[in-house]
Amino acid sequence: MKMTVAEQKKLVNRKIIEIDEDLCTGCGNCVITCAEGALEIIDGKAKVISDVFCDGLGACLGECPAGALRIIEREAVEFDEKAVEEHLENQKSTQQKELHLAADESGNIACGCPGSRTMTFTECDDGDEQVIEGSIKSQLRQWPIQMHLISPTAPYYQGADVLLAADCVGYSLGGFHPEYLKGKSLAIACPKLDQGQEVYIEKIRSWMDDAKINTLTVLTMQVPCCSGLVYLAKEGAARAKRKVPIKNIIVSLQGDILREEWL
Repeated sequence: MKMTVAEQKKLVNRKIIEIDEDLCTGCGNCVITCAEGALEIIDGKAKVISDVFCDGLGACLGECPAGALRIIEREAVEFDEKAVEEHLENQKSTQQKELHLAADESGNIACGCPGSRTMTFTECDDGDEQVIEGSIKSQLRQWPIQMHLISPTAPYYQGADVLLAADCVGYSLGGFHPEYLKGKSLAIACPKLDQGQEVYIEKIRSWMDDAKINTLTVLTMQVPCCSGLVYLAKEGAARAKRKVPIKNIIVSLQGDILREEWL
């Protein structure tokens, strides 16, 4: 395999970020504050994507609510500012395509977390709008629905098809009730803002082993922090004795389905 330019560089002893994956919740806070773009959420965990992008100064440390990041000293390729500049340019281009970011009048793209970036969406043309007469019937068949409040062994979860949805999904996905919630038992959570998410993992395990749910659908937004909800589902499944099919559906900020996959 051909080595990259970064990999061909001489290794030196220097300070660099280390991530404890057992503590990491995938909230994405560290990704936002890393000015060099050295961190990404991959499979629900923060990871240093290349040593060459990490300056080892630790600006991301104070943003981790779980204390999963620390500075260590080890052999690594030297930090390369030019490589970082090229990486950030490529990253910006990718974000523009994937998140449909709107430019302001000066042509500059707003910065910050994709999940909290200010955006205005254009209104649908009249020809794209559906004419719906009368009220739309709610498909919600239980209460409570927030993950901290639900009991995983409640009667409505027994043998059910369960929908675990990120908080924002119901507001972005126009067909949420008739197309995705209908016939399912629901729980909602925010992997970025909710505290004490370890209990979520145990509740997901209990769904599988105790309530013996049939399937689990994880409905998330396209923003990086939402991948944390997928991680919680995978971790709960890993601790469960029963095997339950898990599907992840990713929704764009304007309510389009970007991807559906069985995990």
